[in-house]
Amino acid sequence: MATTTLTPTQRAVRTTVALKALMAVSGLIMVGFLLAHMYGNLKVFAGQESFDGYAHHLRTIGQPILPYAGLLWIIRVVLLASVVGHAYAAVKLWARAKRARGGGNTKRYQSTKGRTGVQRTYASFTLRWGGIVILLFVIFHLLQFTWGTVHPGGASGSPYQRVVNGFGVWWVVVAYTVAMIAVGFHLRHGMWSALTTLGANTSAIARRRLNLLAYAVAGVITAGFLLPPYSILLGLVS
Repeated sequence: MATTTLTPTQRAVRTTVALKALMAVSGLIMVGFLLAHMYGNLKVFAGQESFDGYAHHLRTIGQPILPYAGLLWIIRVVLLASVVGHAYAAVKLWARAKRARGGGNTKRYQSTKGRTGVQRTYASFTLRWGGIVILLFVIFHLLQFTWGTVHPGGASGSPYQRVVNGFGVWWVVVAYTVAMIAVGFHLRHGMWSALTTLGANTSAIARRRLNLLAYAVAGVITAGFLLPPYSILLGLVS
């Protein structure tokens, strides 16, 4: 049987450290996208002309060097690569952790606090299950606002009106709220974990600062995304 000899570079990129670095970098890219997307969503408070103008401008940035919507497609490709890389690293790391425990029947944390005698970790809830909730929501979000396949509240050629129509429906706001709470928990642990992986957690002071930063980023993004839907639902934006 022939054996495959890996080069030092090939061995390095398959290590747990490399997977954690991939997860950290791809996660931070998505945080940057969330901040930019949140800023765009808050333009709804400036009115329809401003919001629609912003949406149109996103598609004309870089012209004539870039084609129409060229920058948006670059952002989409980078974001898709980040999502795929993040999910790949998460699954591989989870599988390695499971193998290290000797399979699925081994209890990782013994504790009298848990009903079954096992203490589940904060990360196991917020990162794994939260990630699934976020993925399902992103698919619905794209169907509603990007592809226009579904349009609760009514279809419209105006990006502003699509947002107002959609968030005028109570169950859309509820689904959005659940998703954004999942994003907040995901960010709270993910920011801390990513920056720790990249070497920022070097002392007790640095650890406290990372915790404050993680809480701040998670809080700002969650609140920033929830302001428009609730303002629309309550009639503050029409």
